[in-house]
Amino acid sequence: MPVPSETSGLLSGLRVLEIGHFVAAPFCTRLLADLGADVIKIEPPRTGDPVRQWGEQVDGNSVWWSVHGRNKRSVTLDLRSPRSREIVLGLVRQCDALVENFRPGHLARFGLDAAALRRARPDLIVAHISGYGQDGPYRDRAAFGVIGEAVGGLRYLSNHEPGNSDLPPVRVGLSIGDSVAGLYSAFGLMAALWHRQWQPAGTGGCSLDVALTESVFSLMEGVLPEYGLLGKIRQPSGGRIATAAPTNAYRTADGVWLLIAANSDALFARLAALIGEANLPSDPRFAGNRARVAHAAELDTIIGRWTARQTASALEEALANTDIPSTRVYTIADCAADPQFRARGMVREVDDPTLGQVLHPGIVPHVPEFPGTVRWPGPPVGAHTREVFRELLGLDDDQIADLVREGVC
Repeated sequence: MPVPSETSGLLSGLRVLEIGHFVAAPFCTRLLADLGADVIKIEPPRTGDPVRQWGEQVDGNSVWWSVHGRNKRSVTLDLRSPRSREIVLGLVRQCDALVENFRPGHLARFGLDAAALRRARPDLIVAHISGYGQDGPYRDRAAFGVIGEAVGGLRYLSNHEPGNSDLPPVRVGLSIGDSVAGLYSAFGLMAALWHRQWQPAGTGGCSLDVALTESVFSLMEGVLPEYGLLGKIRQPSGGRIATAAPTNAYRTADGVWLLIAANSDALFARLAALIGEANLPSDPRFAGNRARVAHAAELDTIIGRWTARQTASALEEALANTDIPSTRVYTIADCAADPQFRARGMVREVDDPTLGQVLHPGIVPHVPEFPGTVRWPGPPVGAHTREVFRELLGLDDDQIADLVREGVC
């Protein structure tokens, strides 16, 4: 694998084939593409990835796709066509890794099982992302990110405290299960590439088995050992943290939700002095974190009375001057205008030929020596088919035209 230059991106020289759809696999490959990898995304002809139809549209074009498909080369293939198999395997020979998120066994129906992929490239890294994993009794069940969030325990915890609402458990608001699985897949893929580089040339290939359910479940902090040792089932805690206090969102006089996280003894003492209740740390109800957690509702009432008398701006200034972690709860408009995000390039204007100027989130992680960049926004369906087929497969224009006529691409 070539060593990247300072301007080419940290993963320059890495080529990844994506046979993914919806969120998890494409999110994984977007992270890699943002850092310079050459990601070749296979999409169905004409319609493309279903996410192209999700979210807000401008003249029939998805705004989300501008970000979701950025820095990738789009190639169209009808995987049901027998001719597609050899094309995919030809691309595999030129790629370091493949990322897919079909149901287990689905690629094999196209003649792209593990044996075929390994024959094409023995040192290939394959990342399989699925709802429940490649084996086990739930292997063949349908699943999306929301199912992973529910089975992994997050949906139960992301709710109001018991007794406060009869509404369904609150969703995080984004496809967090898909995104977490994509993150684990990207991490696992890089770990596998690290392993491969120490093996004899042409060896070291391996498979990653990433489940949406397990990706979410792995985030559950101490919830599982607490249950295993103590039989405790952690309950939803609304805006609070179940293990530390005070941490919650409080309403201000002008109707803004302000988050205050003063959950150490030193921070709590500073907050108590700021709100004019300097005796609170010596109150037995609030002396130490365990006591504060046990009496969190009473403590929130005291703090809430203080925030309700002042504007969000005045409170933000006072809390910042006292060095207490705090912030208003941002809307996306707040994020877009935030000077810290702007200064670090986390909100940037990108010229999209289809949509015009679009706001994109920046590159994470930020690597000053090898800064990633948005080389291009999400491309039209099949925008790079001819380019990739010429470059990697050696096909000429007549051969590509035949594939188009046959409906292969």
